[in-house]
Amino acid sequence: MYDSFASWLPTCAADVLCLQEVTCTSGLQGWTRFDDGERELPQRANLFADVCALLPSHQGVFLCSDSGPVFDRDGNRHQQDFGLSVFVSDRLPIVGSQSSYVRGSFTDHEDWSISHRPRIAHAIRVVDRIGDRSVTIAHMHGLRDPAGKQDTPARATQAEKFAGLINDTKSKEDFVVACGDFNLLPDSNTFSVLEDRCGLVDLVGTSDTRTSKYPKQSRHANYMLVSNREAVKNFSAPAEPEVSDHRLLILDV
Repeated sequence: MYDSFASWLPTCAADVLCLQEVTCTSGLQGWTRFDDGERELPQRANLFADVCALLPSHQGVFLCSDSGPVFDRDGNRHQQDFGLSVFVSDRLPIVGSQSSYVRGSFTDHEDWSISHRPRIAHAIRVVDRIGDRSVTIAHMHGLRDPAGKQDTPARATQAEKFAGLINDTKSKEDFVVACGDFNLLPDSNTFSVLEDRCGLVDLVGTSDTRTSKYPKQSRHANYMLVSNREAVKNFSAPAEPEVSDHRLLILDV
């Protein structure tokens, strides 16, 4: 869906854009082929560089969780880094940045595994001059488990580590946002952990966060939490535009 995504990006007007499942392959552009034994997909060689080019007035940061093989159109093998990225308008000073693994540690895969892959989370602090405040924004791509999105001991550990990263990054007076593809159900205990430890409340609930490009019945994946509902001007998970099999989560504060 890159063409739809690339058409939307320059129009999105986001001050901060958080992306999960971002690729970065040194010295390579265009398309590659990704295969993890369960599926074979076309995949951008360097989505991070693609977005940097489309958002020239944003500061981009890429965090790598793990790395593995992809193949170009001639069948040549390349090692592709995979992880998270955040893009911040150059009007907003970045005054803090921290990351931590919420599962495992960096791995150079000889072949991609289907599950039990490392996961990294990232948090930044930016200065909102108009609001006269600092804002902490944290995001992660939650564990994928072929057995489903129900709570597991690994996901409980993930929640505690994500909460710890948020608390280590934010200042007491910050407005805080936590978001991402959590790969969880709405009744997950993760939300209780983030509320109890970080004071965050979920804005998504049981809303559909998938687009028509996602064929499975479970429609829950993306979430966005905030530290103060009263600061939210608008929140939406629109069905369109479709730029992924996940819906956009759009927050205006």
